[in-house]
Amino acid sequence: MGKRLSKLKDLVRKAGRWLGSAAAAEPEQTSAVVADRFDTMAWQEVVKAAPALRDLADDLGEKHDYVQDLLADVFLAAYKVPPRVRERSEMAPSRLVNHQVITAMVASPEFEELRRETAGDPYAAAMAVLAQAPELRRLLEHGRRAQEEARRAEEARQEAGQAAQAVVEAMERAGTAAGEDGTVPAPATADVERALQQAQAADEAAQTAADTASAALAAAVPGIRAAVRRAVAQATDCAREEAALMRAWGVGPGQLERMPVEQRARLAERLRTGRLARFAELIGRFRLMASGERARRVEHAPGELVGVTVGDDLARLVPSEVAALGVPVLRAVFAARFAEQQLMLFDQRGEQPSGQGAIIACVDCSGSMADPYGGSGITGEAWAKAAALALLDQAQQAGRDFVGIHFSSAQEVRVFRFPVGASAAIGDVLDFAEHFWGGGTDYQAPLTEAVTLLEAEYNAEGRRRGDIVFITDGECEVGEDWMRDWNEARHLLGFRTFGVAIGSPRTTAPGGVLDALCDNLRSIDDLTDTRAAADLFRVI
Repeated sequence: MGKRLSKLKDLVRKAGRWLGSAAAAEPEQTSAVVADRFDTMAWQEVVKAAPALRDLADDLGEKHDYVQDLLADVFLAAYKVPPRVRERSEMAPSRLVNHQVITAMVASPEFEELRRETAGDPYAAAMAVLAQAPELRRLLEHGRRAQEEARRAEEARQEAGQAAQAVVEAMERAGTAAGEDGTVPAPATADVERALQQAQAADEAAQTAADTASAALAAAVPGIRAAVRRAVAQATDCAREEAALMRAWGVGPGQLERMPVEQRARLAERLRTGRLARFAELIGRFRLMASGERARRVEHAPGELVGVTVGDDLARLVPSEVAALGVPVLRAVFAARFAEQQLMLFDQRGEQPSGQGAIIACVDCSGSMADPYGGSGITGEAWAKAAALALLDQAQQAGRDFVGIHFSSAQEVRVFRFPVGASAAIGDVLDFAEHFWGGGTDYQAPLTEAVTLLEAEYNAEGRRRGDIVFITDGECEVGEDWMRDWNEARHLLGFRTFGVAIGSPRTTAPGGVLDALCDNLRSIDDLTDTRAAADLFRVI
């Protein structure tokens, strides 16, 4: 080149490539899924409310780079409707492994199944992230070399960018030093030549690093895809199981949407680990069966006339009773017979009218009820509480109070009230389902409590015809005086008692205590069969 260059334009021509590369915007996206600020806020809020996500990020971050970005992408892919993945060319080289993971996830056949459970639901999307944790750990290990090469490629790209910027700065100095005729002094020319050589070397190093990173990523792709498919399948199974668990316990989608993430996480954990967690499927089947039976019920069906009986149903008076109302001197007699339920009525064969007072479920919580019965693995407690929860639904649908009474020995009675008009809080329902005494068996204490409740309801609101469902696997004697009081209360309050003896046919024998206590009595031998109690939900 000699001591001088004739024109500055010759330097500009040689440095043109580097001047352009320094001015060009390099790809800097660190998130593979396109997100707006509301999506970002949803992720930040769920991380704040879910310590398990923070723990996962800390755990994976000890060995792997850019884990926070990967977890956010996995969340957004499950949460957004629909997710849009950036082009690879938009991504910072260091995040190309993350981009490959998300690309494989969105393309997997299982992904659409997962999104049916998680789209638009930040809690479900967060749980999907946690469910994929084991496979995310494996794929990060599998892609460790690719991630390291990607990091080196990004460092080399940054060094190339700095070298290109050095060319720009050297050219600016050369321009300042150039004379009026465009010639540049030798020292400035030497600076430009040095910067050009360094930029060329840095660019070649960056290209080599990029090629190496691309080859490492290509080698890792099959393993990443396999791990992603396993992760998505596992997350889908977990999401479905939790959704089924919520449905079984009567927690609807609307209720879940209004529930804060932290509260929902605690609820899910309680449902998974509670006393009746492994019987959720039975509870769900009971509720589904009861719902179907309610749809078949016809209240006050006229039916077929089969004779004459006595009672106080004015809709079924025989003509002679109606005629008595037209005779002034007989009206007082009519009123007295009405109060005593001794009016002559047409007897009909047809559906029995459902009750009007409270539905009371008395559940035996003696020690034997916790034992699996008949090789099914289902305990008497699980069957009884599943039936009681279905009765709770029955009461809420019919606009009736529901009361659950857990009983065991004489002093072990606990009452759970669910009044009409108030939505049953899931926490209260779980308290009712999980309480268990584990003592002996006493009939009088829970039935006395039930009568007291029905009597209070009658005195306060004038409602009669309550229904008591008494579920037990044990036998117990009752006193003669107590039995006399029981029959008087039944006559006065008009309630019905349905007895269910779990796995104990002798308890239902004619002339036994339960037979004397109940209007309707049956024995349940197969605890897997919810249909054995189906008729209760048509008449209660």
